[in-house]
Amino acid sequence: MVALSLAPRALYEEVAEILRQRIFKRELEPGTWIDELKIAEEYGISRTPLREALKVLAAEGLVTMKVRRGAYVTEVSEQDLRDVYHLLSLLESDAAGVVAAMATEAQLKELQTLHQQLEKATAHTDKFFEINERFHMRLLEIANNRWRNQMVADLRKVMKLNRHNSLLKSGRIKESLAEHRALMEALEAKNAKVAVQRMREHFSNGLEAAA
Repeated sequence: MVALSLAPRALYEEVAEILRQRIFKRELEPGTWIDELKIAEEYGISRTPLREALKVLAAEGLVTMKVRRGAYVTEVSEQDLRDVYHLLSLLESDAAGVVAAMATEAQLKELQTLHQQLEKATAHTDKFFEINERFHMRLLEIANNRWRNQMVADLRKVMKLNRHNSLLKSGRIKESLAEHRALMEALEAKNAKVAVQRMREHFSNGLEAAA
């Protein structure tokens, strides 16, 4: 039995995070029906907090709920993926333009540090994924629009359902890294127009690899 703590967040939020990570790690594959009785027993909880957790994940798009049938891990269609990448491209390219125009030298140095860590992580796929996301989210934080940040965070959760089919394709990590280099060059040159274009190209190439 897995021991869960009530602090510092509600039990259903803790359960939601555990299930979220299991989905991201592919322990719960897309299309898999979630066995509520089994999971409730495994975690030593009632089905009430579990169902509340599933509602949270459904709102994020990670699970799909069916009336009187339960919930299953969402399967991302090609159209879903195109829609998510399209929105991420719009939101994150806009953020890149803001950062190029307004970021301080200290903030650009933070991004450069993350980029250097990315350069060293190419042989470790999971680490590369983690640092890549930290880079993108830090760029958004610097652009300083909390509404955009929330939308991107939700969209990225859905994108993660398919991430193993994108960067794992032959040569994609190398290509992604080259795109990051080009983006960093535009940011450090404080060229907003080019930064926007580089980020759009990054997502366009990512979609091509993921689809």
